Amino acid sequence: MIETLHSAPYRDQPPTEVYHRLLEQQQYLCSVSTMHRLLRGLRENGDRRQQRPAQHHAVPRLLAKAPHDVWTWDITKLPLVRRGMYLSLYVVLDLFSRFVVAWMVSLKENSALSKQLMDEATARYGIEPGQLTLHQDRGSPMIAHGYLDLMRDLDVTCSHSRPRVSNDNPFSESQFKTQKYQPDYPGRFTDASHARRWCDGYFDWYNFEHHHSGLAGFTPEQVFTGGSHEVARQKQQALDARYARHPERFVRGRPTVAMPPETVAINPVIEPGEDVMINARVNFPTLTAAGYVKEMLSLK
Repeated sequence: MIETLHSAPYRDQPPTEVYHRLLEQQQYLCSVSTMHRLLRGLRENGDRRQQRPAQHHAVPRLLAKAPHDVWTWDITKLPLVRRGMYLSLYVVLDLFSRFVVAWMVSLKENSALSKQLMDEATARYGIEPGQLTLHQDRGSPMIAHGYLDLMRDLDVTCSHSRPRVSNDNPFSESQFKTQKYQPDYPGRFTDASHARRWCDGYFDWYNFEHHHSGLAGFTPEQVFTGGSHEVARQKQQALDARYARHPERFVRGRPTVAMPPETVAINPVIEPGEDVMINARVNFPTLTAAGYVKEMLSLK
């Protein structure tokens, strides 16, 4: 059998190939497993070339206790009326408040636009070195050397989803679903200007009017700016007034306003006895001394 395996017709073929060729010639010398055993004894069994070792990626574990602790971002495609043509929508979300801190509609998807988006976003919000963790998928704009070099220069910690794990960036994905399930979502856009106009109105609604279920019914802007406490006080007054008039209608006693979670996490580690709630051209809403002002900047 060894002489046959070393012979010119078979020396470059694997045992399975040799086995079936011999059978076609009405020869049976041994089984495939025996061929492997004999070759292992001669140290002639194994991969012909070195294979890349299996890759092991750490589970991203992120915790946000205040705005600007963690941003999460992603890119989705917006189809055009012309079939096969798409726009790219970049959306950057503050994890703690779900507030869309920046968004951009582009004809392209590349690392140069990602760099410009993050450079302007961090400058606009005055992100200090070492303050921010930025979570993203592993698309080419997110892992390009130029983009990662910029993040190092800004002292922004980068976190990436694991390959082929669909739920490592759930908050950005959830926002995209909310967006594309809107009643007035066009489905297909005529051009980039059409997409920017629609997104302008949508993100204005999402940030300032959308009572987010993950924020206990508060808007992202209320949590982002800290105004949720005053809004909660007003809500509680309304509940108290109703309870005073008709306490019999509240079978569980005096109602209280639920507050947004104090901690928001991606893939949290739950310790025993610990209760952790788990509950996007560039546009930047900004804060001023006079109050909350909506200012839109465009990057083409």
